[in-house]
Amino acid sequence: MGKRDGHKQDLCRLFDEFDARGDAEALVAYLVSNSSLPGPRGNLELAQAFGDVVGERAGEGQTPESLWALCDGLTGITAAEAPVNDPREFLPFCGAVGLGAMGAAGARYSGPALGALRDLARDPRWRMREAVCFGLQQILAVHRSEVLPEFETWVAAGHPLELRAVAASMAEPSLLKDGAMAMDALALHQGILAQLQEMVDRRSDAFRALRKGLGYTLSVVVYAVPQEGFAYLAELAGVDDRDVHWILKQNLNKNRLVKNYPAEVDVLRASL
Repeated sequence: MGKRDGHKQDLCRLFDEFDARGDAEALVAYLVSNSSLPGPRGNLELAQAFGDVVGERAGEGQTPESLWALCDGLTGITAAEAPVNDPREFLPFCGAVGLGAMGAAGARYSGPALGALRDLARDPRWRMREAVCFGLQQILAVHRSEVLPEFETWVAAGHPLELRAVAASMAEPSLLKDGAMAMDALALHQGILAQLQEMVDRRSDAFRALRKGLGYTLSVVVYAVPQEGFAYLAELAGVDDRDVHWILKQNLNKNRLVKNYPAEVDVLRASL
């Protein structure tokens, strides 16, 4: 039995206790004690198992209101209460993954989950922002027609951390195996880069997080649709914006492009 399955077995028992008693104390204690925090990497297998159990129970119709209240309550634990690398930071992380699982499990919760995750995308903690992407990817995998128009509104709004959430959520190779999804990802990145070029405050933590994220997400999308992707990169090479050029250079250093499209990469590098 793998780590994820082992955690899932434990969580099923703890969720049974939660359903029976309405008390999440034992469940919360298990998440905190097995968080692997402080440390460089939280317990992703446990977070995934948490999402698995929440999604399965929501899909089966087992007390979805209490599941939603549990996950939503966990995400309400603030950065002041659980700062980065504190074991309690793992609780809102799991909550965000759980909201995504609920949004994927049924149409009833997909809209509310997207709204909640949009708010959480602006969290100052980097781990929370990663959890948001995990949650969004779960919903995107099964409710694409609902998520993509929502993402377009996020891009139009132009908040750097919301833009980062869209870019990182779309840069998932398993999702981009679908050609139409890959083209949607490219179009969203084009909108995001257009917004970035209009930003005045480039010293904020939010802008830096967006720029750093785009430093890898664009290469994932271009790899999925190389013809259209490299044409877009060529457009970016002609843009007079140092942050755009930094993003372009970072992506041109990624092995997925260097090893598979060396000639195209060399041409672009020479133009910068």
